[in-house]
Amino acid sequence: MKINQAHHAFFNQLLHLLEKAGVSTEQLIAELGRRGVNASPTAQSVSSGVDGLVLLETAFDLTHDPSLMIRLGQELGIASFGSIGFALMSCANVRESTRLMLRYGQVLLQPSWTAHEHEGGVWLRAGIPRGTAAQQQLFAELVFSNVVASGRTLYGSAVECSEGVEIHLSYSRPAHSACYKRAFNTPVTFDCEHNQLFLPAHVLDTPVRTAHRAQHVVFQQQCEEILRGQDSALETTAAVRQLLIESAGDFLNIEQVAQRVHVSERTLRRRLEAESTSFRSVFDEIRDLLAREYLDKTELTIADIAHLLDYAETVSFRRAFVRWNGVTPNGYRQHNMAESIS
Repeated sequence: MKINQAHHAFFNQLLHLLEKAGVSTEQLIAELGRRGVNASPTAQSVSSGVDGLVLLETAFDLTHDPSLMIRLGQELGIASFGSIGFALMSCANVRESTRLMLRYGQVLLQPSWTAHEHEGGVWLRAGIPRGTAAQQQLFAELVFSNVVASGRTLYGSAVECSEGVEIHLSYSRPAHSACYKRAFNTPVTFDCEHNQLFLPAHVLDTPVRTAHRAQHVVFQQQCEEILRGQDSALETTAAVRQLLIESAGDFLNIEQVAQRVHVSERTLRRRLEAESTSFRSVFDEIRDLLAREYLDKTELTIADIAHLLDYAETVSFRRAFVRWNGVTPNGYRQHNMAESIS
């Protein structure tokens, strides 16, 4: 998987905690080398080349701090996760942010989250990577600590203090379990079959404090581009798509995009042509994509949407939308509303 902002944020925060504990990056890399891991002394090379569980275990062994992973999870701010963090902050409620985490969670700290409905609620189950029991415990502490801390940012204490919310962990109660009580502020049960968080049905409609529908459309599409780009063979097209979505509302032109990908405008055009597309085609595709999302998921007026898509006149947007979809924006919205009702 390609390294993204979330991975850099995780590794840089880990280095910060190690430094506070008196452990240097050089010590970390030397210890990784003794454990058979070849890494040069850079954050990117370590984060991209080292098995995450070995990295966590090595950091833990160097500090002898049983609460290290819990503190790391708490200190990873949700905004440090880039587009996915901002998408979570713009969600409407717990239900929507849960769906988003299920789809994009693997791009963050990489557990494979699954949802399981049960007795008026839902279990969010984290698929912990294979490793030793000690490594899996460290990873679980990191992930669940981060999920709870992110929840505080999104909902205040409304969720973790709600009746019925609980955490199940698959390992035995550790000696430092008092750290769990302080960090989670919700019941934790050990020696369970799965590592999972239970959210009762009444919690799912808890609003996100920073909800913003129009921004959510853009941030969610940025998340889709991250997933699309993970294994994309069309590297230039993927890069252009992501830059255009990130600049939605004040779109970059081709010259600015070329500067961001560190090539000349002529080279950018040539690379896009080699991938059977053009800047204009990608730009129109992104505008159409965002237009349909705005129409589906917000109550923005057609004029507002035209403005967000950088059209000087609403009539120009209408003509473009009809060209792309064979129907007017109002016609598209009304058809989709009728579909959802039926």
